[in-house]
Amino acid sequence: MTECIVTTRYVECVRFLQQIDAFPSLRQFAISLDFHPQCIHDILKGKRKVTLDMMRKTIEKFDINPDFLFNGRLPMIGASQDGEFNPILSVVVDSRNEEKIVHIPIAAQAGYMDQVHDPVYFNDLMSYTFPGYDTTRGSFRSFDVSGESMEPSLHHGDLIICQFVEPDDYRRRIRDNFVYVIITRDSILVKRVISRMDEDNVLELHSDNSFYNVQEVSVNDICEVWEVKTKVSPFMQSKNNLRSGIHEQIDVMKQTISEQSSSINTLNRTIEMLLKAQRQS
Repeated sequence: MTECIVTTRYVECVRFLQQIDAFPSLRQFAISLDFHPQCIHDILKGKRKVTLDMMRKTIEKFDINPDFLFNGRLPMIGASQDGEFNPILSVVVDSRNEEKIVHIPIAAQAGYMDQVHDPVYFNDLMSYTFPGYDTTRGSFRSFDVSGESMEPSLHHGDLIICQFVEPDDYRRRIRDNFVYVIITRDSILVKRVISRMDEDNVLELHSDNSFYNVQEVSVNDICEVWEVKTKVSPFMQSKNNLRSGIHEQIDVMKQTISEQSSSINTLNRTIEMLLKAQRQS
């Protein structure tokens, strides 16, 4: 029974690798593992079980997660044998084999790293092209902004288009005071970054909204980094809607100051009247 479950999971991994074009054909996949193509076809059709030797070679060659094969724990791809995360980026291509931008809405951000290598999750996400973006020069993904931590630069509901930063490029590509999407196992954070990789191997994550505290994240805990390139904001037809929450807060402060000034003036007049009456008595 266990062998059947492992074989089923192995087939899922192969189908996913095939879907993301990790190899040109099943025949080339088999040859790269030093197995006969018919052997792979039989496994995919359920006619034979996967062997330990085949699993070992596939894990080494394509970074299949052994914890998924034997225990069913996601992700399928990207976790090495020592448990350290080593991401393989999933992409979507069009009919011309050109990569498209995959959009991650707020609703899909929960548990992102546990699902992004799941073909069902990934294929349910919207993908598109955007004028001015040459996706042959990198991988792009867009995210919906959630919350108020990056106001006034970014507002809740804004869409940001980001370019993938390769882990080997962190020291060169992560620049101080630039805004990035930092993805860990547990969260997706949009923050302005200060690098302390050379000193402490950590990134400082700063919010543009001063109400929020500075966070630190170890580089070892980071799964993906995306550099924010473009912001797309909702367009408001009415001029009245252009006023942000900050403007409204300023208006309240002005009103409060005006009321306090009026009270102070009234108090001053009352004191003057009392002093005058005291002098006359």
